[in-house]
Amino acid sequence: MTPVETIVAIAVPLEAEQVERIRAVDPSVTVLYEPGLLPPERYPADHGGDPGFRRTAAQEERYWEILNQAQVLYGFPNENPAGLARIAASNPRLQWIHAMTAGAGGTVKASGLDTECLSKLKITSSAGVHALPLAEFAALGILNGFKRSAELAQDQAAKLWPEVRRPTRLVNGSHLVITGLGEIGLETARIARALGMTVSGTKRTVEPLAGIEEVTDNEGLAGLLAGADAVVNTLPGTPYTEKLFNRAIFAAMNPGTVFVNVGRGTVVDEAALLEALDNGQVSYACLDVFAVEPLPQASPLWNHPRVMVSPHTSALSAAENRLIAERFCSNLRTFLDGGDLPHLVDPVHFY
Repeated sequence: MTPVETIVAIAVPLEAEQVERIRAVDPSVTVLYEPGLLPPERYPADHGGDPGFRRTAAQEERYWEILNQAQVLYGFPNENPAGLARIAASNPRLQWIHAMTAGAGGTVKASGLDTECLSKLKITSSAGVHALPLAEFAALGILNGFKRSAELAQDQAAKLWPEVRRPTRLVNGSHLVITGLGEIGLETARIARALGMTVSGTKRTVEPLAGIEEVTDNEGLAGLLAGADAVVNTLPGTPYTEKLFNRAIFAAMNPGTVFVNVGRGTVVDEAALLEALDNGQVSYACLDVFAVEPLPQASPLWNHPRVMVSPHTSALSAAENRLIAERFCSNLRTFLDGGDLPHLVDPVHFY
C-alpha cells in the first residue's frame, strides 16, 4: 500500500543540512523548501531573518503558493502573527504548525484566530529546546548577584581598589524560588541544586516534584518568597501571569533577594521592580525580557547600577537550529503515526 504523501513546507530560514534531516524522517514526506524565498539568517537561529529582505511580487506569490500546499509548516509564515492569520485562512489543508519559540502563545494570541480555528489547527512550540541555555543564563544571573559582579565592573571602570573589601554571598546553602516549574524551571532547578541551593517553586498543577522542596501555585508565591535568597521567573506571558511580580510580591521578598527573569517581560511590573531595587528588597536584577521590546531608550533599567539588561538573547545558542529540527523530526514521526503531539499551544491560555 502506497503511503499517503505528507507535504511539509519550510516557512523560515533553515540550513540545508536540517532540511535534509526533515526529509529523512519518512519516504512519504515531501519537503518544500526554496531558500531564495527566505530571508538570510544574520546569526544562528535567526528565524525572522534579515529585516531588510524583500521578495519580488513573483517571489511573494510563490512563497504563499508553497505554504498553501502543505499539511505541515515548519515555522510561522514570515515569523509574525499576520502570517499565521493569513495561512490559517488560506490553507484548508493545513493541520499542524511547529513554532520556533518556546513562547509561541503570544504570536498565536496576537494572530486573532478564534477558538474554533485553533481547535482544528495544531500548533506546537519548541518548549524544552531552550531549557539548558536559559537555565545556564539564570545561573549566571544568580551568581552575578551573589558575587557582586556589577559593583566589581563599576570599580574596575573607575580603577578603584576599595580600602574596605566587601564579602560576597555563598550560593551554596541558599534557597531559590522558581516561578514556573516546567522544563525550563526544572532545568534551572537542576543546575541550582548542583551549586548547592535548595529549590521551591510554583506550578499551575500543584504536585510533588523530585528535588523540589515545596510546590505551590501562583496564589502561594508570596508565602514561598519569605524564605528565598533568589528568584527566577520562567513563566510565559498570559492574562493570568501579567504583572504577577507587583509591589506586593516584591514586598514579600527577603531584603537583598536576587531576581532573574528569563520568562516574559509582561510577568513583571517594571515600576514595582525599580522600587524594589531602590529600597533594597531586590539587590540585583538580571533581565533577559521586558514588557516592551526592544527596551525603550527612556527606560531607567538601562542605567540602573544593579541591573543587567540582556536583549532577549539568553535562549540563543549555535546549536539551536539543530535542536529545533530534531524536535520537529520527532514530532513529525509522531504526527505520521497518528500520535498526540507534545507541547501544543493552549488555545485558551496561550502557552
